[in-house]
Amino acid sequence: MGQPYSSMKSLPSSIISLQWPFCWILGCFIVVGISLNPSAMAATPNLTLPKTGLTAEELAVVVNDSDPMSASIAEYYQKRRGIPKENILHVRFAANTPNLPRSQFKPIRDSVLAQTGPAIQAYALAWTLPYRVDCMSITSAFAFGFDEAYCSASHCAATKPSPYFDSASHAPFADYGIRPALLLAGKTLDEVKRLIDRGVDSDYSYPDRTGYLLNTKDRPRTVRAVFFDDTVKMLGEAFHLERLDADSIKGKTDVLFYFTGIKWVENLTSLRFVPGAIADHLTSTGGELDGKDQMSSLRWLEAGATGSFGAVVEPCNHVQKFPMPAVAMGRYALGDTLIEAYWKSVFWPGEGVFIGEPLAHPFAPSLVNVSADKATLKLFSPLIRQAQLDESESPIGPFHTVVTYPVSPGMNEIEISLPEKDRYYRIGF
Repeated sequence: MGQPYSSMKSLPSSIISLQWPFCWILGCFIVVGISLNPSAMAATPNLTLPKTGLTAEELAVVVNDSDPMSASIAEYYQKRRGIPKENILHVRFAANTPNLPRSQFKPIRDSVLAQTGPAIQAYALAWTLPYRVDCMSITSAFAFGFDEAYCSASHCAATKPSPYFDSASHAPFADYGIRPALLLAGKTLDEVKRLIDRGVDSDYSYPDRTGYLLNTKDRPRTVRAVFFDDTVKMLGEAFHLERLDADSIKGKTDVLFYFTGIKWVENLTSLRFVPGAIADHLTSTGGELDGKDQMSSLRWLEAGATGSFGAVVEPCNHVQKFPMPAVAMGRYALGDTLIEAYWKSVFWPGEGVFIGEPLAHPFAPSLVNVSADKATLKLFSPLIRQAQLDESESPIGPFHTVVTYPVSPGMNEIEISLPEKDRYYRIGF
């Protein structure tokens, strides 16, 4: 793992102190008139929600036609998530090794780019092997293109940061020129199908479950614990969070988040993860999905998590190279999909691989009990903020605010009344 990392000067100062830069605190979330609940739109076409996550139309699935399991994963995922047929992108390469050399990777990525439509903002890679492109993870190589700046130039060196870190964007390619990627990974097709099903089942579920933040005895690997107390103070009113001085938890049936640092995590089979759960362990080679020296991040998915992360080459224990729990949980709570929240939580993502079901969005806002003149807004929030109802005589505006609603940390159900039937309404946060 290298020497314990003591300097955090390359992290944004707001993250070091956990005075978050989230612009939603200042109310800068932009209402774009996209509903997250199609049935609500059908019943009340004049009421829309802001966009809070990527959609199936914005995700491309990359399938390796040389790998029968990859083709089966893509087919199942397309059906479960309603991915448009034109978003299934086909390539061919050998699938029996963990590393895809950069010389072989370039024409594959070029082929994917040539097939990628302008609306695509992210990729789901339908395989487990390969998970690495020389010194980069394959998910980062697809996102950025192979670039040695995202690898350590020398032992324990810093790498190029991601402009997507802690971003409020829901259009990473349009805003930053990158398409985050995530592996739909598993040892067997049935395992991947169960992973996909968990992601779908998590949608709009607002799980009232627990996040576990473990400060282990493995000092080099538990460096993220420096943030745990402040994370609990910041998000503890929204989530049930337990900060524990322990090497593992056992027998828990309510696991929503599990962040730790250790070579091997014990008692995973005794746990029950809720659909949409995120879990990872900070260690040197967790991203070696077929590895044996340290626990593979696949073990989290096998235990029931919906997303995980691990390093594919020696990263040393820079906190910047691993998910920041507060950012991942905070962005997820705002309605980000799993791929968005997880990617936004890593400042230097070049050497780490993301795995799981990308479109899981358990905390996305939704409209229920919709009628011609009212609806109920279900809204999860990481902290105190405000929602508002805006009105206009035209679908393109100008809009003006007619009422505001207080929003508390955690789950909120807000009764929305529409004053005029012939007006256009949108909800903003």
